[in-house]
Amino acid sequence: MTSELFSRLTLRSGQVLKNRIAKAAMEENMAGAGQLPDRHLLSLYRHWAAGGTGLLITGNVMVHAEALTGPAGVVLDEHAPLEPFAEWAKAGKSGGGAIWMQINHPGRQVASDMPGVVWGPTDIGVSLGKHSSRFGRPTAMTPQQIADTVTRYAVTARRAEEAGFDGVEVHAAHGYLLSQFLSPLVNKRTDRRGGSLENRARMLLDIVRAVRAAVSPSFAVAVKLNSADFQRGGFGADDARQVIEMLAPLGVDLVELSGGSYESPAMTGRPADDRTQAREAYFLDLAKDLVTTSPLPLMLTGGITRRATADRVLDSGVSVIGMGTALAVTPDLPDRWRQGREADRQMRPVTWSDKALASAAGMAQVRHQMRRLARGSSPRPGTHPAVALISERRRQRRALRSYRAWLSTSRPVV
Repeated sequence: MTSELFSRLTLRSGQVLKNRIAKAAMEENMAGAGQLPDRHLLSLYRHWAAGGTGLLITGNVMVHAEALTGPAGVVLDEHAPLEPFAEWAKAGKSGGGAIWMQINHPGRQVASDMPGVVWGPTDIGVSLGKHSSRFGRPTAMTPQQIADTVTRYAVTARRAEEAGFDGVEVHAAHGYLLSQFLSPLVNKRTDRRGGSLENRARMLLDIVRAVRAAVSPSFAVAVKLNSADFQRGGFGADDARQVIEMLAPLGVDLVELSGGSYESPAMTGRPADDRTQAREAYFLDLAKDLVTTSPLPLMLTGGITRRATADRVLDSGVSVIGMGTALAVTPDLPDRWRQGREADRQMRPVTWSDKALASAAGMAQVRHQMRRLARGSSPRPGTHPAVALISERRRQRRALRSYRAWLSTSRPVV
């Protein structure tokens, strides 16, 4: 079977994607010693590279060693050795597709037991009701901390290119730092980075400019952006439309649309305000509106599991379809689609009423499948979510001990 799904896409940078299917970023939480990629990540990405995907986007790589989304996060800063990243890039490109590194700073979305720093545009913490204590209390970033963070993104992007990656994706979605600056609910600053959308977008735009200046013209630069935060009074679809227009003159190749945050986990299909309940392509309705005005190619991620859905997304005008969970369960799904076949298994659904806990369990299930792939085992999507969550929390406790030791001996807290 052939269709637009398997057609090439030429980006502004001149980079050519071999098809319109992307493995979207999923946080692997599989860093080895020194917060570096090791043989497990390499094995995982070889599996995906062999499955026919045109683009692999890594799970978020941290630009700041003292601010991680989880204790087993990968860090690429000015001190990290490049050889492990070069091996990662090589593994990702082994199937003939491209690999981009997603680069990120968690901001206030840092667990309360993590060492290091918890920063945000202001000191407003993550609100999860009875689960709020899971996250640290943020401090408002100073102008110098903001400037240093912009530099960190540029350094990580430059080093990603040196390691052999084909591009980077700046993560400005899912409630992480840049999404926090964009949000009127979180960003209550009274300086030039707060207030109007133009001011709230300033940090993202400064980072994109710095990244674009730090890499070669042929290196792809993308942005992951919420189509909406799915919180009343938060960042919405019209805000997304305006931010895409602001990004257009800055040399951006692609904007990936997603949605939600830990407070409203729409990216797992469970938003706080119940405005998206689609079983597939959660954000397609919003994307249909944005694609009509977007000056940039758009990628849509969220709940796509079937060929018919992927074709429907492309028919809407979206340029690239992104999949996460589906590829964790069926890493060769693009090749199956090309052969006219579908996945023969699906992830066990999490039906818990506690949305925050259900979201955590769902992500634990996905990471459980990724670890199995990395070990050379077949995915086991029927794993009970409680089993996956308990196993992950045990693993995280061990990783936290390692991260604390590494941070205390190799990185001064700044």
